Amino acid sequence: MATNPPRTSQVQVLPYRRPTRGRDYWILDDVLPDPDAVRVRMLERDDWVEGYPHKPEPWPGLRTMPGLEPAELAHVEKLVRKTVGVQKLWTVDPVGGGTFNHNCVQVVGEGECEPRPHTDSRSLCRYAAVLYLSPDLPKDCGTSFYRQNLPGGVLGGNQVLAPHNNLVDALGTRFVPADSFTEDLRVPPRYNRLLLYSANLIHTATAYAGTTLEDKRMTAVFFWMA
Repeated sequence: MATNPPRTSQVQVLPYRRPTRGRDYWILDDVLPDPDAVRVRMLERDDWVEGYPHKPEPWPGLRTMPGLEPAELAHVEKLVRKTVGVQKLWTVDPVGGGTFNHNCVQVVGEGECEPRPHTDSRSLCRYAAVLYLSPDLPKDCGTSFYRQNLPGGVLGGNQVLAPHNNLVDALGTRFVPADSFTEDLRVPPRYNRLLLYSANLIHTATAYAGTTLEDKRMTAVFFWMA
């Protein structure tokens, strides 16, 4: 979401569901058998695609994909299926053939982006996840869940439901005032931690850190239907 225009009186109020561990989000630690091998492999890659501020892109930092190799991804998906109690996970191709950043490694440093509350598309995923691949991130560089901050300081909702697919659809605009959302829950990062969550909840990276490929916030992101 972009934050620019002044607040107006016509605000779409979303439904609220308090983020509850074990129902709306799950924290799985020590997920990969060998996270160091994944990290070393990422640091050796030379096929990073540049986003803002390196190139005029709406997304920040660097990206490369695929991130995990097939066996590593299968291991993660087995844990996810067991955690949420489903027999099958799958990915879908976006309409129009756009890029779908599933199993994508993202590297974003300090000053390259601010928190951007958003939801993931309900047409593309039911669950999303972020795998932390940085050993020494500050505790405020994890992931936060947000809810609406309405005029007068009233708190609104935090989830997108049918018939809407994402936050832009639900609010009817891509541009909202800077104070339209407030942090509701913060999950700190931990090396080799997978944060799994319902993709229709408003969320964002809490903050970013680092100035080099080695010390910037490195994560792998995933999007599944179930």
